[in-house]
Amino acid sequence: MGKGTKMAALMARRAARGFVLFSSASRREIVITQPTGAAVLCHRLFTSRRVAPVYRFACASRFSTTISVPAEDSITQSILKEKSTEQGAGDKEGHEDKKDEKPKRDWTKISIYATLALFGIGGTVSFVEMGRPQRDENGQVIKDEFSNDVIFLAYFRRAWKEMMGYKTMIEEPSREKLLPDPLQEPYYQPPYTLVLEMTGVLVHPEWTYGTGWRFKKRPGLDYFLSQVGPPLFEVVIYTREQGFTAYPLIDSLDPNGYIMYRLFRDATKYMNGHHVKDLSSLNRDMGKVIIVDCDPHAYQLQPSNAVGLQKWDGNSDDRTLFDLAFFLRTIATSGVEDIRPVLDYYRSEDDPLEAFKRNQARLQERQARKIEEEAESKKTVAPLGSWSRGFFGTRR
Repeated sequence: MGKGTKMAALMARRAARGFVLFSSASRREIVITQPTGAAVLCHRLFTSRRVAPVYRFACASRFSTTISVPAEDSITQSILKEKSTEQGAGDKEGHEDKKDEKPKRDWTKISIYATLALFGIGGTVSFVEMGRPQRDENGQVIKDEFSNDVIFLAYFRRAWKEMMGYKTMIEEPSREKLLPDPLQEPYYQPPYTLVLEMTGVLVHPEWTYGTGWRFKKRPGLDYFLSQVGPPLFEVVIYTREQGFTAYPLIDSLDPNGYIMYRLFRDATKYMNGHHVKDLSSLNRDMGKVIIVDCDPHAYQLQPSNAVGLQKWDGNSDDRTLFDLAFFLRTIATSGVEDIRPVLDYYRSEDDPLEAFKRNQARLQERQARKIEEEAESKKTVAPLGSWSRGFFGTRR
């Protein structure tokens, strides 16, 4: 047995006890009867890249393989050479990866520079267009408050004024008076103005893959509009939705024409990320304006004019509009000169409509008791009157 074979047998014995080693004239084998430690030895020898005369190590474990080792070199030297070979291959692959990464970095830089250049060119063109002085129909420059400034400064100030104009257009209502002047005789102007939000109060938006966006009508909507419409209220839809979305929807919700005016997102003030409804722009007496909304931010400028409701989630058993119609009709038929103290009282409640129903129930009980007391007093007075007439006689 050669030196390499003895070394292999010695390492096999040290790797795992109880191994049975034998050899034959036709082939040399090391049969390993225990799996512990043998797997490491067999794997390291099998992965050797050098090919030499073959010694078979048949591992009597769950794996078996043919291992090629050098006949004269030691197994330890083979493992070290294998490591150095693998390290060299890894360094070569890493060098190739670095070569591949360099073009990627170059293209990233180019794309960043190109993007910055496009933004710079676009910003310069926009600056020149917004800062350019206006011209009349004959092509002559129209003088403005910036005409006497240095050219660059004049362009800058005009561009800044234009940008502030766009900002104002987005944040402020589209016009100062959102509604026309009240109707004069012989036309009839309802005494109160009712402002309604559409989404979350009258309808609920729903979206599915099959149908897309659909709007569900709240239960009792037709009854509600018929009760609060003219002659009691001037009904106004004031919504944060876009006009092209809401206008056809309102047409389908109100076929009888109870809604007199429609205001959309362009009529709101944009404040701190919210579309706020400024009721002072409605051109109406603020003491007779009521807004019904489910977003407290929408009426933050005039909270005393608001009836805040919970946002409707699409429940088909909802009865809110029936209760709201009764509440509003009670206010209107009572002839209240200023509705704000009334709404302030109910705004302190968690649910204004439930509080109103409780008050109405107590009022009905008091009225019923009063009627009973009056009936009892009449029964008591009636016998006394008949006795006095019989005693003194009847006056002719």
